[in-house]
Amino acid sequence: MAAREPADQPAREQALDPGHSFIVQAPAGSGKTELLTQRYLQLLCAVDEPEEVVAITFTRKAAAEMRNRILDALDATDLPVPDSAHGQRTRTLAQGVRQRDGIRGWNLRAHPARLRIHTIDGLCSGLTRQMPWLTRFGAPPAIAEPCAPLYRDAARATLRLVETGAQWSDAIAQLLLHLDNDFPKAEGLLVDMLARRDQWRRHLRRDLAPEALRDALEGALADTVTAALTALCGRLSGPSGTDLARLAGYAGEILRAAGRNSPIRACAGISALPSADPGGVEQWRGIAGLLLTAEGHWRKKLTATVGVPASRNGSGAEMSALGHALLEQWAADDALRAQLHAVRGLPPTRYTEAQWALLQALFELLRVAVAQLRLVFQERGQADYVEITQAAVDALGDEESPTELALVLDYRIRHLLVDEFQDTSYSQYELLRRLTAGWEPGDGRTLFLVGDPMQSIYRFREADVALYLHTRRRGIGGIVPETLTLSVNFRSRAGVVEWVNRHFPVVFPPCEDPDTGAVTYVAATPWHDADPAPAVHLHPLPPGRADAEAQQVVHLIRDAQTQDPGGRTAILVRARTHLGAILPALRAAGLRYQALDIEPLAGRPVVQDLLALTRALLHPADRVAWLAVLRAPWCGLCLADLHALAGGDRVRTLRELCDDPQRMANLSDDGRARLARVRAVLEAARAQRQRRALRTWVEGVWLALGGPACGDATALADARVFLGLLETLDEGGDLADLDTLEERVGQLYAQPDVEAPDTLQIMSLHKAKGLEFDTVIVPGLDRRPPADSARLLRWIETGTADGHADVLLAPIAPAGNEEDPIYRYVKSVDGARARHEAGRLLYVAATRARRRLHLLGRARMKSTDAGPQLLAPQAGSLLSLLWPVVEGRFRETLAAETVSAPVPDTAPAVAVPRALRRVPAGWRTPSPPDDVAWTPPRASTPPSVTDLEFQWVRDTTRHAGTVVHRALRRIAQEGVAAWDAARVQDCRGTWRAALIRLGVAPDALEAALERVTRALHGVLEDPRAHWILSGDHTEAHSEYALTGTRDGVIRRVVIDRTFVDQDGTRWIIDFKTGGHEGAGVETFLDREQTRYRPQLEGYGALLRSAESRPVRLGLYFPLLQGWREWEAGKP
Repeated sequence: MAAREPADQPAREQALDPGHSFIVQAPAGSGKTELLTQRYLQLLCAVDEPEEVVAITFTRKAAAEMRNRILDALDATDLPVPDSAHGQRTRTLAQGVRQRDGIRGWNLRAHPARLRIHTIDGLCSGLTRQMPWLTRFGAPPAIAEPCAPLYRDAARATLRLVETGAQWSDAIAQLLLHLDNDFPKAEGLLVDMLARRDQWRRHLRRDLAPEALRDALEGALADTVTAALTALCGRLSGPSGTDLARLAGYAGEILRAAGRNSPIRACAGISALPSADPGGVEQWRGIAGLLLTAEGHWRKKLTATVGVPASRNGSGAEMSALGHALLEQWAADDALRAQLHAVRGLPPTRYTEAQWALLQALFELLRVAVAQLRLVFQERGQADYVEITQAAVDALGDEESPTELALVLDYRIRHLLVDEFQDTSYSQYELLRRLTAGWEPGDGRTLFLVGDPMQSIYRFREADVALYLHTRRRGIGGIVPETLTLSVNFRSRAGVVEWVNRHFPVVFPPCEDPDTGAVTYVAATPWHDADPAPAVHLHPLPPGRADAEAQQVVHLIRDAQTQDPGGRTAILVRARTHLGAILPALRAAGLRYQALDIEPLAGRPVVQDLLALTRALLHPADRVAWLAVLRAPWCGLCLADLHALAGGDRVRTLRELCDDPQRMANLSDDGRARLARVRAVLEAARAQRQRRALRTWVEGVWLALGGPACGDATALADARVFLGLLETLDEGGDLADLDTLEERVGQLYAQPDVEAPDTLQIMSLHKAKGLEFDTVIVPGLDRRPPADSARLLRWIETGTADGHADVLLAPIAPAGNEEDPIYRYVKSVDGARARHEAGRLLYVAATRARRRLHLLGRARMKSTDAGPQLLAPQAGSLLSLLWPVVEGRFRETLAAETVSAPVPDTAPAVAVPRALRRVPAGWRTPSPPDDVAWTPPRASTPPSVTDLEFQWVRDTTRHAGTVVHRALRRIAQEGVAAWDAARVQDCRGTWRAALIRLGVAPDALEAALERVTRALHGVLEDPRAHWILSGDHTEAHSEYALTGTRDGVIRRVVIDRTFVDQDGTRWIIDFKTGGHEGAGVETFLDREQTRYRPQLEGYGALLRSAESRPVRLGLYFPLLQGWREWEAGKP
């Protein structure tokens, strides 16, 4: 019996054609990764070297999945033929690759690093390392995370130039004056602009004179107005448009004669619709005012207010009837209504002189800020991903003058595959454009772009879905890929798919528009049949207590666990704040869950206490911090004692008040005893300031105060995270900026419960993209995101009819003034993009579910004389997008409930005295444990002469191994690209000196040196060694010292090499410099793996206790170029 094929199989087969370029829309659950895998395998069958095929993804996880699928497919060729059609197709392609591998001698299974599957950030890092001169980096910089402190340093350095008399000082002064000399606000606005500089930097063109630049920008404004009016003219052509012009001309004359101030007066006397020229915009606004209310809805009827008074005969009656007929005709035309309403917000086509002067100042100021940021990067030896990407683009040159690197890549890369193309930013798009510069149809090179515009949800990372839409229409560079669309959903049951198909055409806009990020909905075809039970459940909740939603979530989780004990359930939220009542409810119900970067630590008591302690130690005059320290559980002064100590004196510091005998006498006996103990610890700490590392100092004080005695195991784990942050911010035992500390504390999150099963997970909607669960619960649909903050400069790019892009720029309004029309228009377009992305976010949420989807939202109600009235959800909420199709369900569910005026979320609090958590008054630091009992070793017999000779040879080998380890660490630090055979030879003197210092005898020195040299030559010749020592990995360390407990014993180990690869896997690798002569090398390597396996498993256990990720272990033998690897914890 033939295997069942999906309905879109022809498109899937066409996508495997190695001679054509394609852009594929792959909606949720459509098997995108499998298609990419098959395409990659097909291309490998058609190239001479595997490096000619390059795949680019946006996440390490996606890269890992694709790589693993390819390797698994190659391994599976020896297994029985799979039952599924796609599995059989993959197997056939993999067999072709195995044959090609054998013919060309690739040996891919032994050298998987030859598969060029990169994240886009990893690709950019690799390009910059290949051309350090062009990228201006020199040594590869470390990736800065977080980047905000570096942006802030650059912003401050820029603003401090205001008094230097430099040529840009006036520009800085003009900005500060514009912001009413609000220096912190100016700094914050600059920080925001630097984070987004890849979007605006290309618009600050130096090749244009100011007048030409102004003409170009004002031309873009005029094009925007003309395009909007042209579209409106097109919709109103014909008799209806003529009737509308007559009606508007009549209403304008009536209002002008009456002396009424109305935009409709601009239409007085017209007999034809205004032109699409910007000069007619005022008349179009008059027409919009005639037909629409101020809120943008169609008027119910036309009245004297808009120039159409009621009349029973004559022209008045005719016009009244005409207006009624037109409103009735267009009542269901929502697109026309939206276009008319948009006319009201169209921008002026020229800047005022004040606006243009400010724009020129901002252009100059922003260029200086970028230069300052580059100086900060150079000083710190760091860079952000924006800088790395831009450097990679620069390293490729342009079409007219490509660099040598671009020419080499043009020769090497024959086929380029890009995953998640809808999430491309402008700088990444430019990188792809330059990588494919010069490619032409039919030249044997292909571009394969896969993505889903319906899942483009990363605007906050500067992704722009318009790039996908433009590429689908016009291509990229000289390549115009064919468009394919997949339609079959292999993930969700039919009930989920059909519900989404019914409801999301309303959520998505009806027409595609790249300028506003509008994407239309594409229906899916379910592969799986429906379950007997309903798949999608809407849970309308009445307004009231916030914990009602949390209890409903607990109930749904228990139901899911009962119905499907082994199924995976996920709680997906738009923002972490939506979990405020849910997480405590889960803990109270005994439901363990996995949640990564969900629970902020800033609100945890132990972190708040440690932050206060740090501030108090660093700043004795910080009154609030000192009060918090004295109130914390390790001291626990009651409020009466705190008032007796600090009340009535706001001049002296708390430390000085603690030295006041009179103040101390005013305390209770218990308070004096507590304060005396804490004061002694704090006074002793003063003498240690800047004599010890910051973490060591604060942690020591915390221990002496009794901080660990005040919390449970969770609190101790939270404390370790905070203290680790102090260690990263330490500058000579001090902090450069307390604001940075507080900002970074706000970015800390509780460690996930690694022992919790993965059957219940909690994450944000953005992190859930690409995942799937049996049951999905989405609470908080009624919540809206925070309002968009002001920006120093707003900009949007819009496409024009001839295919080029216009940019609209608008500066921030002066302090205390309203936003100008251009700024307001650009902001409104940005708001439309945000609304459309919210619809896509809701689509991502719904399509994560395989079997069951639960949507929770609270109604808005108000009391009226006629009874409770249901209100529409808040604008911007996900529920508002679904409201047209779920309003009826809300009315049905809430109709039976008695709902009066909304009950506030926070009911009046009942004063309940709380017990003060604190250590006992007489608490003392526990005594250290007893000394470890020690038994002297037994006397041993003297070694024989043979034993001594063997030990001497073994020590020489060990010393050579020590030097090899040091050299490998140095190579990893400097980058493999910085080393070659000649440099190894140049360093022989260094290696010789190191061997002598280690005690190698003169007659063994040359042999040991030769051993070192041979090992390092082998490393430089081995691609696997290059991968091990590569700087592309994250969290990479050489000679990594680690201390932890295993089997109840404290152990300290040094790991030769560890890193996290692009797949998210932690690697722990030990270098073994032993050699083996003759045959049987594989047997020797197997024996060594057995010998050292327990040692590496111990390393793996230590690291697994500190993080939650896959761990693989490896042994590398430089002299043999030998390799053994295995998964930690697996036999």
